[in-house]
Amino acid sequence: MARRRDLADQQRRLSAATWSVLAERGLPGLTLRAVAERAGCTTGMVLHTFADKQALLVHARELLHRRTGQRADAAQSAGPPRAALRAVLWQAASPTEEKREEARVWVGFLAAALADPVLADLHRTYNRRFVDRITTLVAAVRPTWPPADCAATATSLVALVEGLNALAAVDPATYSDEAQRNAIDTALDQLDTQRGQ
Repeated sequence: MARRRDLADQQRRLSAATWSVLAERGLPGLTLRAVAERAGCTTGMVLHTFADKQALLVHARELLHRRTGQRADAAQSAGPPRAALRAVLWQAASPTEEKREEARVWVGFLAAALADPVLADLHRTYNRRFVDRITTLVAAVRPTWPPADCAATATSLVALVEGLNALAAVDPATYSDEAQRNAIDTALDQLDTQRGQ
């Protein structure tokens, strides 16, 4: 039992180190040696926990999905459907330095997914789950809309918030907290007028 607990603790330390290296150096700077140094262990210890760099990347990508999913779950309980939709979209934005760090990691994974089929599959899976969540919330806000309209609106909202994330990661002055909030609120205000209600 202690061995399993030790392994779980080791994975947490290495996950935190991986995250830190990704946020600071991006995917090109993510090496087994960099993670080992950040975690205060040897590369052998990293390889004992994760078979190779690919396994480390997959673990870190899954960690990112879990973090964002937990926040979305909490935000979804924000109240009536429109408030819940706004809360879920807002928690996905990046108005703080911590969230911008997360956005930089996400952008790094997106770039890596272009050349890595495993990461591409994970990205598609997790993005589609987010689109499905937003589609469900849009349908709750506009219950008379056809499913195709709800899905199209959800895709637009997800594209908006993910675009804000990517842009705020490198230009937080232009894509400030207020600018992101205004963009999301403007898009939600259009729910009241688009597609003939």
